[in-house]
Amino acid sequence: MVSRAATYAENHVTLGCFEVHGRMYALDVSQVREVVRWQPVTPLPSAPDLIEGVIDLRGSVVPVVDLARALGLEAIQPGPRTRIAVSEVDGLVMGLTVDAALEVLPIEVARLEDPPPLATQTGYDAIRAVVRRPEADPVLVLSLEHLLEKIYRSALAPEASA
Repeated sequence: MVSRAATYAENHVTLGCFEVHGRMYALDVSQVREVVRWQPVTPLPSAPDLIEGVIDLRGSVVPVVDLARALGLEAIQPGPRTRIAVSEVDGLVMGLTVDAALEVLPIEVARLEDPPPLATQTGYDAIRAVVRRPEADPVLVLSLEHLLEKIYRSALAPEASA
């Protein structure tokens, strides 16, 4: 017999929601270790273009990526609500600078919709899923795997063409 908790876990996902330039993006909370207040980043000489630098987080050095820049937007200007979402993908830990941490959103898996076919057929895979909300803009669920691939590619591209 399957327990109620197991059934709930199979049918629901919990999203950590963040603001980037006025839009709500989300990550599966299983990929988010913690969210910390923004702190100045120490630049890494000759680092890949998308890596802003590193922070010291309780004795661990964590690379930081400005999520807005990784999404092709203008860099985030740190303010009192700015946070770093410390995430893990494929065993690699990185911090993602966001304008604000908004909420934790438990939703039914059935509410996760695929991104529009035109976007995926043209190679856009930064968004894993879309969650429609009544009376609000959709929540875009990010693919950390895509973000990691983009960071790798930024290391290969000459800075002049970035």
